[in-house]
Amino acid sequence: MEVIQLDKARNTNFLKEVEAESGQKLSTCYQCGNCTAGCPGGEFYDRQVSQIMRAAQLGLKEEALGNRSLWLCLACSTCSARCPNEIDVAGVMETLRSMARREGYVNDRPIESFWKAFLDMVSMNGRTFEAGVMADYMLRTGRGWSNLAMAPAALAKGKMPFFPHRIKGRKEVARIFKRYAEKRS
Repeated sequence: MEVIQLDKARNTNFLKEVEAESGQKLSTCYQCGNCTAGCPGGEFYDRQVSQIMRAAQLGLKEEALGNRSLWLCLACSTCSARCPNEIDVAGVMETLRSMARREGYVNDRPIESFWKAFLDMVSMNGRTFEAGVMADYMLRTGRGWSNLAMAPAALAKGKMPFFPHRIKGRKEVARIFKRYAEKRS
């Protein structure tokens, strides 16, 4: 794990942008470390959640947006549940991922490709469709062929259907995704 370099360029508006977009008051974070201590993915991060929060507070945009940890976040909300100041830290992480995508800070293409494949399936079906996510991911990256060895067992157990189960209200879900995309452009 790397240490945040405070001598890097600071963007004084970055904190305000993150707070406005996330709807959270990051300036109330006093670095207790509860978010980091509870994070189930933290051992794989190059920046811990509290470091990312501090980078955003200090206006260190590159530090906050240019790390691999954003893409490894499970979005489980353990960090949010543990925050004594009731900051939706998982929401802040999602906001930072969104900003990183928009501003070209994505540094882990396979993980972002998985996110896109997953969200595309949810947008189309109203819920995830594992076979579709896997196929989309493989097409985007050329990776994942090693996972095909698991397919026969998953199919036999009914864990990976051939066709997606489409929920009622999938058109409404698609409209949510469309509004989000329009808002971001």
